[in-house]
Amino acid sequence: MQTTTLSFSNLHVHGELFANMFRARRQSFIVQRNWDLPQVDGMEFDQYDTPQSRWVAVHEAGQVLAGFRLTPTTARCGIYSYMIRDAQNGILGGSIPSDLLHDAAPVDPHVWECTRAFVNHSIPQSIRRKVHKSLVNAMTAAAREVGATRLVALTEATWPRWFSRCGIEAEPIGPVKWFDDGDFQCIAINLASKLH
Repeated sequence: MQTTTLSFSNLHVHGELFANMFRARRQSFIVQRNWDLPQVDGMEFDQYDTPQSRWVAVHEAGQVLAGFRLTPTTARCGIYSYMIRDAQNGILGGSIPSDLLHDAAPVDPHVWECTRAFVNHSIPQSIRRKVHKSLVNAMTAAAREVGATRLVALTEATWPRWFSRCGIEAEPIGPVKWFDDGDFQCIAINLASKLH
């Protein structure tokens, strides 16, 4: 099992991995969860997949097992910044509630947003913990590479059940909100203790 941090600067080195990451996202979010998201050529994408972001893939033998996207909270591209902030500011047209945070969304070079996290649905239960551990280790390494000490994420409200098992230090920064297909909550992940 390998982990790779992808960027527009290095995607030429990794062959099909970048495209396979977007194919795996389509499978997870559009096929499995039935979310109404943009897609083309069997790949899911959105307005935050820009050169400012990084994508982390856990993969083996060409198959993407899990992944996520990191975007700086200082990002700007046209009218967009990052997903949580844009939702809070009403730019996403209500597809994500605007009252998802207790305070204003951060804009800080040391705070990045983690989105589109997934684990491939076909991963056997027997190795899921190993995949989760690889995902957490990759998250820490990728955050270190970009200088992040904190991540913000919109995740399923069940996060406390598995975050502690994976060694993730997190806290809620917004209320639990029902939309799409479940309960979700914004959280902050503290990485400072893992970045030495």
